Amino acid sequence: MTRASLDKQPHEVASMFDGVAANYDLTNDVLSLGQDRRWRKEVAKAVDARPAQKILDLAAGTGTSSLPFTRTGAYVVPCDFSLGMLSEGKKRHPWLPLTAGDATKLPFQDDVFDAVTISFGLRNVHDTDQALRELYRVTKPGGRVVICEFSHPTWAPFRTVYEEYLMRALPPVARAVSSNPDAYVYLAESIQSWPEQAGLAGLLQKAGWSKVAWRNLSGGIVALHRGTKPQ
Repeated sequence: MTRASLDKQPHEVASMFDGVAANYDLTNDVLSLGQDRRWRKEVAKAVDARPAQKILDLAAGTGTSSLPFTRTGAYVVPCDFSLGMLSEGKKRHPWLPLTAGDATKLPFQDDVFDAVTISFGLRNVHDTDQALRELYRVTKPGGRVVICEFSHPTWAPFRTVYEEYLMRALPPVARAVSSNPDAYVYLAESIQSWPEQAGLAGLLQKAGWSKVAWRNLSGGIVALHRGTKPQ
């Protein structure tokens, strides 16, 4: 399996990410022109992790996204369903409690985490609604969710240029830097088929989250959604 199809069968997605684990962080840095670092800083600010808080970092991959939370003194659980990603993460960050888990059937009890977050992973889950309900279930009342995901530029001319980059420029760049360039063809297609900002906000509200809001990063290439579990 070299890439997943857009029906996002879990075994296909996991296999695809297993295949890109070794160079995943470097490839993302190149393809985003370094913007992924800025996006992750914004996620860390939005999560606002504090000492002794419990944070779930879902779709954590190699654990790179979890490191900013550990520096605050919070207890972070990086969770992913790609064993290849987790294995690579264990080599790099052996102290992290990396955990295998499916976003639609999280291996945690109810009301455990002060905050839950997922960056660039919700788009790859087979059942988005179920994943949002699971994140809600494992969050403490009064806790928060932060979702960072690719979205859709709001300015029409920029949106046209961006979509041209996704479909024409991204695949050859991926071939130069990735161990599995076909996976990045899936990436481009899955971004185009993902809901716009208001659509994802509606899904969060449907799952029970309140105070749902979002803000655009990089002109809407990425959107940062937030919500709170009612007390």
